Amino acid sequence: MDILNIIFALLSIGLGCFGWIAPRYTLATLDLTAGPSGMGPSEIRASAGALFVGMGIGALVIGTPAAYAMLGFCWIGAATGRATSLVLDGQTRKKWVFFAVEASVGLPAIVLNLWS
Repeated sequence: MDILNIIFALLSIGLGCFGWIAPRYTLATLDLTAGPSGMGPSEIRASAGALFVGMGIGALVIGTPAAYAMLGFCWIGAATGRATSLVLDGQTRKKWVFFAVEASVGLPAIVLNLWS
């Protein structure tokens, strides 16, 4: 269980680094464009980047089952938003892939740390 928790935290940090350090790459990957205000890259750095880096680091520093479960809840929150988009905004392969990644990190992190 400990190794899986560390893997989930490192995945959060690694994936978050893309949004934080390479927001234009992330915007392109997500089929988004940056507008003239500069808020697009700023929002990606914050919400799809450093937020996930902070979650992963926080889970590693705190190191308790509750911390890793909370990391899972954050990923499940993202998966829930993605599922909502799949239902209300239309389905694409890319959305399904992102949903699968979010759910496959979130669910095991919750189950391993709350019910084992």
